[in-house]
Formats: sequence, C-alpha cells, structure tokens
Amino acid sequence: MRNFESISPQQFTGGPEKKETIMENSEVSQTEQQPKRKRTIVKTIVVLAVFALLIVALDLALYPCTFIRSDIHAISTTQYDDIIVGDSHGKMNIDPDSMEEITGRSGHNVCVGGEYGIDAYYLVKLAAEKQNPTRVIYEISPGYFVTEKEEGNNYLLFYHEFPLSLSKVEYFFDAIAQTNFRTVLFPWYEYSLSYEIPLIADTLTHKLTGDYSIDSETSTSQIYHESGFIERYAVDTATLQLTEPILYEEGAIVEENMEYLKKTIEFCRENGIEFVAVTTPIPAATLGTWWDSYTAAWEYFESFFEEEGVTYLNFNTDYYFSFSHEIEDYTDYDGHMNGDAAREFSKVLAELLTTVEG
Repeated sequence: MRNFESISPQQFTGGPEKKETIMENSEVSQTEQQPKRKRTIVKTIVVLAVFALLIVALDLALYPCTFIRSDIHAISTTQYDDIIVGDSHGKMNIDPDSMEEITGRSGHNVCVGGEYGIDAYYLVKLAAEKQNPTRVIYEISPGYFVTEKEEGNNYLLFYHEFPLSLSKVEYFFDAIAQTNFRTVLFPWYEYSLSYEIPLIADTLTHKLTGDYSIDSETSTSQIYHESGFIERYAVDTATLQLTEPILYEEGAIVEENMEYLKKTIEFCRENGIEFVAVTTPIPAATLGTWWDSYTAAWEYFESFFEEEGVTYLNFNTDYYFSFSHEIEDYTDYDGHMNGDAAREFSKVLAELLTTVEG
C-alpha cells in the first residue's frame, strides 16, 4: 500500500510550475470576462432605456389631453383665491367667472365626476403647495360618501396629471400604491376604454408644445370654459326620465371618504385657508321621490359640519328657496344645471358667501 504521508505538496499539485500556470490562466480568464460583463451591463442599460422611451412615447401618444390636465395645470401655475372641488354637480353648477363678478375673487373649478375625498384632498394640497389659495369650496354630494372609489383608470385620472411635487409622491403612496401600482407605468392601458387614434397628432402637438387648451370638450351638448366650469346646453326637459341616483343610507358611510374630508378641513385650518361646504340644488321631483334618504343625508352632514365648525350651505334645506328646483333649469333629474341656470346659481352662491364673510 502506498504511503501518502511520503508525498510532498509539490508532488500532489504538480509542483510550483503547474501552480503558476493555473494562476496565469485564471488571470487571463478574468481579463477576458471583464469586457463581457461590461457588454452585458451596457446591453441591459440600453434595453431599459428603450423600454422607458417606449413607455413615454405610448403615454404621449395614447393618453388623451383631458380637461383634468388643463385644470390641474391651472391650479399649479396660476394664483387663485378660490379652489372649488367636488364631483360633477360642482363642475356643471358652479361658474367661477360668475362668482367673481360678485365677490371680486378669482377662482378655478377642479370638480370632476368620479372625484372622491382622497382626490379632493390632494388637489387642495397641490394647489397650496404650488400657489396660495385663500378659500376652498367643497361641493358635497351624499352619494359619493356611501360608495368606494373603484380601481382602474379612475385612480390615474387625477394622479397622472399632477406635476412633480411632494403632493404627487404622497398621493402615490396613499392611493396608487394601495391598488395596482404598476398601472402608473402603463397609463394608456388604463385609459383603453376609448383610444382616440385619429387625435394622436393633436394630442402630441398639445403635449409637446405645452398647449393646455381643451377644444375637444366643446360638443353639441356642452362647452368647457378656462375657469374649469363645464356649461351644459339646455335640453328638452319633457324627454327626461327620472332615474334613481346613488342614495345615502344610514350606516353605509365609507369611512375613508369621511376621513379625507376631515383631513381636507384640517389641512385648510392649519394653513389659514377658509373652508366652505356646499350642496347644490336638486330638482324638486327628485327630492320628493327619495325624500327620506335625502333627509337622512342632510341631517348627517349638517351635524358633521356643525361639529367641525365650518360653514355648510345646503340649497336643499336652509337655502332651499334661494334658487329654483324646477326641472326646466336642469339637464337631468340628478341635478346638473344648464349653463344659464348655473351662472345664475353661481351669483346666488357668491352673494351668500359674501354675507358669510361679512
């Protein structure tokens, strides 16, 4: 049997010559691998860059220029006294230009159908971060406080248009990150309900030239004004049908919606911004049909705002007789006014706000 103890390390490894050869080969191998690693890194960077450019290009071409883009740009770049937030009732019923005729205060309407408490809160924060508004007018529709904000393109509707800001970062973590945050990378996909392929050239022109005019919102039924107010043309009210709106139900309040309403009030208070809540008029036929539900809603919100110590102008209770509830002044039974009625109502609202200030 061979005695391994008599074998030297040199014999076992092949001697110093072989060891030196192995080290030389190893150095040569490492030298050859370095360029390969660099090429791999460069290729990865190029692929990521192309992917990023593709994302930006698709966003530029396929995500349309909405009136929300114009509204958010306005409150980010222009000083206004009043910022108006809320849903479509506020959008169609409150005209800042008509109010300014009475109050002398400038204003912009950033109400939108589908605007929930969390959206309104960050719109107010953005306006305060970029400019210096002195009053927030929050249009209150009860149905928006008993329903949850749906996932999908509505989550990006406002966030997508926010400029780079602290508000946008906070908005992302509070809203977008809680759902499918990857949609931020593919906003055009979330807007895929109706790609406007024929308008791609116009969309690109608007975005690349910094044009925030919204000609596309002018149609046979409505017109968008630079103040954010959307004027609806009068309709033949004899053809309108009474349909059930989203109704308030006791105990059905979505706490997150109330939480962000409270946060908006607190933010305004901490930053010296006046806060006023407004519920616009609803046609008498609608109120009468669902009187119990509306009565419960008014009682809930009137109690809430009284506890918060803020002004609440409800044109269906205390200020019922301040403006018309006849269907002829509306374009539907849900309470969206025609343009002439909205301008008249806005002046009435402005007069009341002046009285409240006094």
